[in-house]
Amino acid sequence: MSLEVVRPGPLTTVQDLGRPGHAHLGVPRSGALDEAAHRLAARLVGNPPEAACLESTLGGLALRAAAPLTAAVTGAFCPVGVDGRPAPWGAPFRVPAGALLELGRVTHGVRAYLAVAGGVAVDPVLGSRSTDLLSGLGPAPLAAGDALPVGPAPGPPALADVVPWPGPPAELVLPFHPGPRDDWFAPDAARRLARAAYRVSPASNRIGLRTEGPPVERAGRGELASEGMVLGAIQVPPNGLPVVFLADHPTTGGYPVIGVVPEEALPAAAQAASGTPLRFVPLSGS
Repeated sequence: MSLEVVRPGPLTTVQDLGRPGHAHLGVPRSGALDEAAHRLAARLVGNPPEAACLESTLGGLALRAAAPLTAAVTGAFCPVGVDGRPAPWGAPFRVPAGALLELGRVTHGVRAYLAVAGGVAVDPVLGSRSTDLLSGLGPAPLAAGDALPVGPAPGPPALADVVPWPGPPAELVLPFHPGPRDDWFAPDAARRLARAAYRVSPASNRIGLRTEGPPVERAGRGELASEGMVLGAIQVPPNGLPVVFLADHPTTGGYPVIGVVPEEALPAAAQAASGTPLRFVPLSGS
């Protein structure tokens, strides 16, 4: 069974839970940026959480089903249609053989997740089917005419009358642990970072959430030797504008890290549209 890509939208990639554990080889973790949305979509169609789905950035995706299947859409809100008829968002629905499944442009959020029963069964690389935009591992971003294999349906989907789901943030609030390189900045830089008002930059992507706002002042002009980077690191490049590392981030970097955002706070960053107000909040006791 397969899905034919009719329209890929601005950027649609195959994603699962990623390939952690390979940073020592220079391989990023990758995986769904909004992992909670991915897990929910998988559950709604009866897949295990490690099954691959499609991460559609800003919507505009259209696929034709070669055989009947069950699908579900979560994450960013967008209109969903099957052969021009409305289909539910946040609930499983059937797609007949030959039907056109469409995700319209997102109206709230950034990234929508489309799961199909059986999962997107592209060949795994280092144990994951995820597309990694930084290293190029995994399948390429979707293009018109691609045929995506679908695995066998694992069983009946989960039944739920109501699925609570937070909307995209009107203001993105990112808690952070200060350091490890806060000594590379002016003595009050972390406090200034917490007091400053930022916006999400349109240059943000799967590698990092970029910001617009007041630059963070460094203490000197030296250069830091490359060192390991973790998910959620707040790296400060020479222009002083913080970058929050997301799933496709490089495993090493030479710019100092002023703080680290906990992993559980990052799904909101995946859904924060360009221009969203952003605040950094130091965690108490850090």
